[in-house]
Amino acid sequence: MSRNVGTISRGIRCPIIREGDDLVKIVVDSVLEASESDEFELRDRDVIAITESIVARAQGNYATIDDIATCVRAKLGGETIGVIFPILSRNRFAICLRGIAKGAKKIVLMLSYPSDEVGNELVSLDNIDRAGVNPYSDVLSLERYRELFGVNAHPFTGVDYVEYYGDIIKECGCDVEIIFANNPRTILSYTKRVLTCDIHTRARTKRILKDAGAEVVCGLDDILNAPINGSGYNERFGLLGSNKSTENKIKLFPKECTDLVMDIQSEFLTRTCKHVEVMVYGDGAFKDPVGKIWELADPSVSAAHTPGLEGTPNEIKLKYLADNDFAGLKGEELRKAIEGRIKTKGSDLVGSMESQGTTPRRLTDLIGSLCDLTSGSGDKGTPIVLVQGYFDNYTND
Repeated sequence: MSRNVGTISRGIRCPIIREGDDLVKIVVDSVLEASESDEFELRDRDVIAITESIVARAQGNYATIDDIATCVRAKLGGETIGVIFPILSRNRFAICLRGIAKGAKKIVLMLSYPSDEVGNELVSLDNIDRAGVNPYSDVLSLERYRELFGVNAHPFTGVDYVEYYGDIIKECGCDVEIIFANNPRTILSYTKRVLTCDIHTRARTKRILKDAGAEVVCGLDDILNAPINGSGYNERFGLLGSNKSTENKIKLFPKECTDLVMDIQSEFLTRTCKHVEVMVYGDGAFKDPVGKIWELADPSVSAAHTPGLEGTPNEIKLKYLADNDFAGLKGEELRKAIEGRIKTKGSDLVGSMESQGTTPRRLTDLIGSLCDLTSGSGDKGTPIVLVQGYFDNYTND
């Protein structure tokens, strides 16, 4: 075993992306320039990952709050609508809420509690327990919520999202009533026209509402799933995965970009003779242990990827082998025994004891999480990530 380094993740700097830019050329040039300046070589099965943000920017996939309002009004009628289960985010949802509010006369805003879908707390579980509230069944008015819990600022942003969202709606000339509940059927006591804003549970929520007698049910994925007056859109995800661009404009999740990843893969093969894998990644899939927030505001970790990134890892647990099958070995003898087991492992280890404790998640979710952590979301300026050695194991030199 001559190589002492396994997986490496590198953030790659590139120019600021504008609408219409040639991403294939920019991505390939940026990685090759980094390779030359930092003196590393590309290898087969390296992964080139591009954040969804620059793909959507290059596509010009933007829309205004007026576009949102037009779509909401057309699909939900423009009168009283229920807006349920939004995440608590200035970047992700507040800008969308402005557009939604401009498309209705009254909003009944139903917030899940004690936290939203991705873990942002309105109130702690300890306070819920102390108040004797059952979040699975109890419906709280705004007045009752304030009586029990007062003002609760988000620990990271310092924002009281209850007040913040209410003010946004009122500033748009829309009446607002705020309630707190976790059963989607609750909203039907207030209105039969509902916009459900959850992300990963949206299909179930829509089904429950329709079965319970809702007249109109839309999800965020149904808003701007087609262009409005030439606006951007996302046919599959609508507003899901969008975020703030300006005070009056959003950037949507990128439109279909499979051709992009295939073209980048092809260009690397032409210019380097290396077969790399390519993906467009969004939010990773991990939880902050302090803020308790899941990085899952995008509808998918991978907007597009090359076929070589399909599937899940097929790995065995080294410490299991060392502590069980080869407990009596050590040193060079132990190393050779483990290498031998890896080289002869089966092609499908699902259910085997020697693979227990490995991570049976999709490769795109694992690699996308690594890339999201590497690139960050601020001013690092590295929207391209090069991952090397991800598909290596203990036997690779």
